[in-house]
Amino acid sequence: MRPTEEKIQKDPSDLPIYLFKQGNNCEAYRYFGAHLETRAGESGVVFRVWAPHATAISVVGDFNSWKPGSHPMRKVDGDSVWELFIPGVKEYDVYKYCVTTRGGDLIYKADPYAFHAETRPSNGSKVYDITGFAWHDDAWQTAQKKADVINGPMNIYEMHVGSWKMKDPENGVPYNYAELADELIPYIKEMGYTHVELLPLAEHPFDGSWGYQTTGYFSVTSRYGDPADFAAFVNACHRMGIGVIMDVVYNHMYRSENPLNSTVPYYFFRQNPDGSFSNGSGCGNEFASERPMARRYLIDSVLYWAREYHIDGFRFDLMGLYDVETMNLLRAELDKLPGGRDILMYGEPWQGGCSALHRYEANKNNLNMLNERIGIFCDNTRDAIKGGCFDAREPGYVEGKPGSFWDIGASVAAWCRSEKLPPHAPGQIISYVSAHDNFTLWDKLLMVRYARPEFAAVDKTALAQNRLAAGIYLTSMGLPFW
Repeated sequence: MRPTEEKIQKDPSDLPIYLFKQGNNCEAYRYFGAHLETRAGESGVVFRVWAPHATAISVVGDFNSWKPGSHPMRKVDGDSVWELFIPGVKEYDVYKYCVTTRGGDLIYKADPYAFHAETRPSNGSKVYDITGFAWHDDAWQTAQKKADVINGPMNIYEMHVGSWKMKDPENGVPYNYAELADELIPYIKEMGYTHVELLPLAEHPFDGSWGYQTTGYFSVTSRYGDPADFAAFVNACHRMGIGVIMDVVYNHMYRSENPLNSTVPYYFFRQNPDGSFSNGSGCGNEFASERPMARRYLIDSVLYWAREYHIDGFRFDLMGLYDVETMNLLRAELDKLPGGRDILMYGEPWQGGCSALHRYEANKNNLNMLNERIGIFCDNTRDAIKGGCFDAREPGYVEGKPGSFWDIGASVAAWCRSEKLPPHAPGQIISYVSAHDNFTLWDKLLMVRYARPEFAAVDKTALAQNRLAAGIYLTSMGLPFW
């Protein structure tokens, strides 16, 4: 039911619900989740969640000994949005939602809009005030507005916070966000990088996944500190003239028993004709970006990271699992933000397996359908320079592959004059030879030449090939990526 103007004035919460259901609420995270409030003179927290198929929901936590039904939520719209204000709950308190399904089962689930979470192996959500950080990156923001960021000089360095450098290697203790800033920023400046791309930092349960098993799309992982600590890291990078790009993994979520599927079963993830989860991610499920509420959730999450953490760019894992329409809508929403046209968007233009997505995928074949400020990792350039990634012995141009010169010419021109890619802008091409997956350039160079390579050995030929590879992709049109 559309709220009347009079009703909106009486109950302001009706407007965000209406906009949410219309798919037009770009700040749903300010309404849903857990938010500190004062009502009738009492301080506490208001909890809100969208769960159209639940028959009952209660908030459980340390404040009620995790007893289901102690704090039952109510439907504020008579339909699907549940709410409860609990006096006395405070910041950092741990909570979950206890959802009663239509079958009568009780499911304890984390909050899909939580700003903070417990550190693994625990997985509860934490109340957190995201508005408290004082930013001091005005000079960076002003410089970005004056610069042609997307078409200007850029050099991106990819790294994983948890393993880039260890504070205590023997015990596997990584640096926290504050310590990482002290260690990383001088290195980035010395090496001449303009941006650092962080492997996924949204909350995840398993360290060995490098963050590619996301469980919380609004909560930065608590492994290395709280949200304010991460904001301080970004702030420190900006003050030193370094942009921060986040690797984001919306294409799938960890397991099927996750916060989204527990709230609205089967809605957020695609199914095969037999009802099983489609697995184009290779991780058990795939996000249904084409469905209205799923699309809105994805866009809302990206806008959240851009607004609240001043993130300068987003790298999309398995971007081929998203539909073109969603990615273009996201680009348009980012462009509406102050300085948003300079926020980078690029991703892997492929899938991890067969997908149930039956509309235009955001992949290489549809590059001409994507906004020209949405880029792709160009594996054509990678393979032309060093050889195919799936055959360790296959050579590329730098290893002397016959007839590969013309592909190098196409790489330098960002494949704009080649029929191997659809028409596109040069800035849509990410030129690279190494990333966090497949063989590194060094490994590949040695495996092409030796049956049993010594990877730690000094090899003058490989060093020369390495320099040649760098000379090609660093001087190619498009964006260079290390």
